Amino acid sequence: MERTAAVLSGAGKDVATAQDRMSLVGELPELPADRYLDREESWLRFAQRVLELAEDPNVPLLERVRFESIFASALDEFFMVRVAGRIRRMATGLPVESVSGKAPDQILENTLGMARELADRHAHCFADGLLPALADSGIEILRWKELTGQEQAQLQKLFRERIYPVLTPLAVDPAHPFPFISGLSLSLAVMVADPLSGLTLFARVKVPPLLPRFLTVSPYRFVPLEDVIAAHLTELFAGLEVIEHHAFRVTRIRDLEIDEDVTENLLQSLERELMRRRFEPAVRLEVEESISADVLEKLVTELDIDSRAVYKLPGPLDLSGLSAIADLDLPKLKYPAFVPAEGALPGDRSVFRTLSERDVLVHLPYDSFTASVQRLVVSAAADPRVLAIKHTLYRTSGDSEIVDALIDAAEAGKQVVVVVEIKARGDEEANIAWARKLEQAGCHVVYGFVGLKTHCKMVLVVREEADGSLRRFCHIGTGNYHPKTARLYEDYGLLTADPQVGEDITDLFNHLTGYSLRTDYNRLLVAPAGLRTGLIKRIDEQVRRVRDGKPARIQMKCNAIIDEAIIDALYQASIAGVPIDLWVRGICSLRPGVPGLSDNIRVRSVVGRFLEHSRIYAFGEGGENGTDEVWMGSADLMHRNLDRRVELLIRVNDLGQKADLRNLIDLAMDPGTASWWLGPDGAWTRHHLDESGGRLIDLQEYLIRNRQGRTADADAAGKGRLNSRRAGRNG
Repeated sequence: MERTAAVLSGAGKDVATAQDRMSLVGELPELPADRYLDREESWLRFAQRVLELAEDPNVPLLERVRFESIFASALDEFFMVRVAGRIRRMATGLPVESVSGKAPDQILENTLGMARELADRHAHCFADGLLPALADSGIEILRWKELTGQEQAQLQKLFRERIYPVLTPLAVDPAHPFPFISGLSLSLAVMVADPLSGLTLFARVKVPPLLPRFLTVSPYRFVPLEDVIAAHLTELFAGLEVIEHHAFRVTRIRDLEIDEDVTENLLQSLERELMRRRFEPAVRLEVEESISADVLEKLVTELDIDSRAVYKLPGPLDLSGLSAIADLDLPKLKYPAFVPAEGALPGDRSVFRTLSERDVLVHLPYDSFTASVQRLVVSAAADPRVLAIKHTLYRTSGDSEIVDALIDAAEAGKQVVVVVEIKARGDEEANIAWARKLEQAGCHVVYGFVGLKTHCKMVLVVREEADGSLRRFCHIGTGNYHPKTARLYEDYGLLTADPQVGEDITDLFNHLTGYSLRTDYNRLLVAPAGLRTGLIKRIDEQVRRVRDGKPARIQMKCNAIIDEAIIDALYQASIAGVPIDLWVRGICSLRPGVPGLSDNIRVRSVVGRFLEHSRIYAFGEGGENGTDEVWMGSADLMHRNLDRRVELLIRVNDLGQKADLRNLIDLAMDPGTASWWLGPDGAWTRHHLDESGGRLIDLQEYLIRNRQGRTADADAAGKGRLNSRRAGRNG
């Protein structure tokens, strides 16, 4: 079932007018034209922060290797989506966003140049930093010539038995055109000579992607797969002379382009697009720096690629495969293992009984996903008093107990409604499979809106109580219902039986599955009909409070801040004197610390063991007077979230839970906490050592210790250390 986005009343109209804002805060100050940072550069600055962790000798060695792999995958994603999309728009004459004021071609030039610098730095981090450190720890990644004769003989046998049968060398001659090179595939460009005719020919050998990126020679000794293939090219080109060979890798566009006409079946359209996108134009070519000029020219010409997007790098290419090395079972070279706390929901009583008495705030991965969020769904499926379960699924895993529980519930006769977002980037095929599996089990599956992604995270359970009344239990989260990423992503979830929330979530599900036009909610802000204006209204309220001589404050934690309307409102609040703290994991287009514009805005970023993923928006000073508001949910401050997705924020009412959310942001902003600080020029500076060279507090390590076996004394001591650092710096 797919439906038009037009059903969402207010879609595309969530704009705060100057007249409405002036009625609350009075005259709005004019803002300078150069007030926005470039989005592409800001994204690359985030990748740089990841790379700095790979370079840091104080990070456990295999975790450094993992960050090296993450950087490689992230840069691939950046080229497949951001760079490819920009090139395609420029080529077709479509408008190209440029709020930074720079010309599109200048942005592309700067982007490719900065990406080149980071790619070089990434390669040298591997060669000069990680390889020697791994060798010192008994882990060796070797090239073919570095192997012993016995090891080469062993791999020759492996080549003939396991690798040779799946290789397909493709020659290029008048009868054989240049082959299509699929995106992200690693290949060997081979020049061979025919001794009889004297002709020199080009051939391509694809490195099989289903084989290990690094082959195990012996325990903790590895060699790149392409080295083994290259050493046996004479077996692939029997009777020919192999003159030279070089590894290369092509990146193509990956973002989906779907004709979302309301009469077209969205599921079938997506499946066709998944097949088509493998044949998009190339946007990046990575080659080994040893490649000859002739072979490089051949590749550039045949791939029709911009010479600025050619990256010469020391081998091996495609270091995303280092994740297999990072997964080695060597605990001493990794972050200390930890077990998430299971006390958020008492294990000795019903989850429904607990939620009938109080709201529960869950902080992943420090709290157990299995013992909290997943437990709610599994308990609901098994409880004979539960009549209905409604659930949004954006991403989940291949062995999801939540999906199994929903299937069990449907087969038991409960009404089960699942809103599946089949356009979740990178998980489209998996979500199609889950959608069909759920439908076959009898679940009512809705594919969301044509033209909008359903990104909100919510569960609704309807249960009949002992007195015959119906009670609604809800979960609203900042992250996906994915048990594996719940161990790696930092997220919040609110479990509640509050009647107002139950009413709101019921109405929102009706909005998603039917034709309800309600847009006013008790405790929710919902995009695309009113989330942007709701946040701007609350920003402006803090301006009004300052002008009335009352205390005011704004705190935000999110993955990205790009939306110009919200950035402008924050600038105007800063000019009015409102102190603003922004914790942004990734892209930030706002310039902090500009005199007369953003003097009162601080921006920090925390990158570490876990991916910071929660979104929190707090307004006011806090405390027990009840005048402040704290919101959490799925929405980042980006155009796509506010205009092209169904997003959800919920107002947190419990005083203790509001304090917990505020305190988390305070900890990240504290000078005694390790973080990156954003400057007005767009550069991020790492602050992880104090004046004496000692390490600052790692926020995530602190939260792990605080959650495990926490005592009041230990908690007070930890906060005391932070407070003493703050006092020392302020003094």
